[in-house]
Amino acid sequence: MAVCARLCGVGQSRRCRRRQRQNQQGQGSDSDMDEEEEERIVGLKQSDAVGGGGPESGAATAGPSDACENGSGHVNRGSLDSTSTGPQHPQSLAELPPELLVETFSLLPGTALPNVALVCKKFRQILNTETIWRRRCMEEFGMKEDLREVEGVSSRDIYVKLLHPYRQILGLWQPDIGPYGGLLNVVVDGLFIIGWMYLPPHDPRVEDPMRRRPLFRIHLWESKKSTVECMYGHKGPHKGDIQTGKKDEFSTKCSQTDHHRMPGGRQEEFRTWLEEEWGRTLEEIFHEHMQELILMKFIYTSQYDNCLTYRRIYLPPTMPSDLLRPGLFKGTYGSHGLEIVMLSFHGNSARATKLTGDPNVPAGQLTLDVDLSRPVVLPELKHQRNIEELSRLVLGVHEEVQRAQQQQQQQQQQAMDTATAEGACSDFTAAGGVEAERVTGTDSPPPEPSSSISPPESQPFVLPLGVMARNEVYPRTCRKCFYGTGLIAGHGFTSPERTPGLFVLFDADRFGFIWLELKSFSLYSRLTDNLAHSYAPNMEGFEAMLGNMQSWTS
Repeated sequence: MAVCARLCGVGQSRRCRRRQRQNQQGQGSDSDMDEEEEERIVGLKQSDAVGGGGPESGAATAGPSDACENGSGHVNRGSLDSTSTGPQHPQSLAELPPELLVETFSLLPGTALPNVALVCKKFRQILNTETIWRRRCMEEFGMKEDLREVEGVSSRDIYVKLLHPYRQILGLWQPDIGPYGGLLNVVVDGLFIIGWMYLPPHDPRVEDPMRRRPLFRIHLWESKKSTVECMYGHKGPHKGDIQTGKKDEFSTKCSQTDHHRMPGGRQEEFRTWLEEEWGRTLEEIFHEHMQELILMKFIYTSQYDNCLTYRRIYLPPTMPSDLLRPGLFKGTYGSHGLEIVMLSFHGNSARATKLTGDPNVPAGQLTLDVDLSRPVVLPELKHQRNIEELSRLVLGVHEEVQRAQQQQQQQQQQAMDTATAEGACSDFTAAGGVEAERVTGTDSPPPEPSSSISPPESQPFVLPLGVMARNEVYPRTCRKCFYGTGLIAGHGFTSPERTPGLFVLFDADRFGFIWLELKSFSLYSRLTDNLAHSYAPNMEGFEAMLGNMQSWTS
């Protein structure tokens, strides 16, 4: 009985239960006998019954059901081996019960199932089982919807005609919208594939959750054909298209841009956009420069009509030595409002790269570069209000960094001159590469800290007088502070330069940066959204992506 149960994997079969009843009726059965002996005796009883035994031999137990179990209308007594201890084991995969084949095929990736269907007719029929494809949809794409409730569309149709063809567009993407950039997350949402544009909360509420806006969706009609719909505008879904040509890149196109227009013309469209983007009206924005920046962004972004090109981006991998968990953060950027940055760690350096930008410093640029080998110990709380005291500390570290860089450049130049004089240019090529890597790489030993005093675990923090902050609600204690530089530039990314500042780590989800030259403070708060299909395969791939991002907007 246990042998049958193990073979089928579904518990006792009908034959097992019949044998149990026979054993209970037979006088020669012993409740303590082992399972193999029991099956052998039951088999002998059945053979005796077919051979014409008397009533005491259990002839009444043999019937048509036994003949069906053996696959024919009679039982060949000679085929029963007296040494057999149970049913024979399957000799090939095709001889397994359908229940086991369904379970086995459910464990295979969906891309392998078409080849399995080519093996034989039995496999092809079993692969039409709904359970197999429902499990593939759930495990490979995280689909949680109960597909059994969808009329006219099977799980196999959803996998083959929707999820698998568009699997390459799932994940995080950055739209090509000039300096403004953006963040798109394409996910499986119910029975749809939806592209959600992530928008920062309204300025200056940096700790509020992100806002989402659907740009397109893909689903199956009853005709079992995938359909792309544009979700942009205020007139509901309409016809769209998606093109996937190059690797890690795709484009969207709206086929009915008239659905984006509003009855009141551009003025109504601008008022609606301003309410969604900033949460206020133009009359409530008194700063003239901010009004110009807002109007400029509306004119620039609205010309695309959701016909955009997207490039894949990854979240940075996490290392045990990281100061805090890397990821995406929302930050305040003065008149430009809130922007999204990606924090990553590279040896002794922490870097924040813009995912959304502005006309001064566009998306893709390195907005913050923090030297983790140069901590800064803040003065007592009463002296932190003095901007001159903070400037003295940070600029002192800045001068040390500049002197160290000049010494490295001089040493490199002397080595080049010596190599040229000795006629060893060919040998120097490799040595120079190693020297450059030693100077700029992350494997070099950290420089001596600017202060011999180790920073405390936690210390009070307050912004100096004269430093502007979009959000006055910021933490009043911090864990650590480090020297860093921030990128500033003129309109159109002209005359970019890195200016010294102070990186302030508040907790695991918040940090800040004081821009000394601008006398401004930026507060950053972590994005808490669950972003699937978004992590870089390795650090090398992530750094290559960062290099590509800077080239997109340079």
